[in-house]
Amino acid sequence: MYAAIGAGLAAIGAGIGVGTIGGKAVEGIARQPEAMGDIRANMILTAALVEGAALVAMVLSFFVAAPGVNG
Repeated sequence: MYAAIGAGLAAIGAGIGVGTIGGKAVEGIARQPEAMGDIRANMILTAALVEGAALVAMVLSFFVAAPGVNG
């Protein structure tokens, strides 16, 4: 049960993070349209890193909460 809670919190955190990244990228493109390519590339890279961190958090939550594995 605790693993599911941990995975859910990681997914919610990643969703909030990627949403914030996307929103700020759109604001930046609206302010400076000529930098659209650079902003988009950085947004995609950062979103991928956030998703990777969320995946690691989900996997670790299942490892930590697994019964009988730690002894």
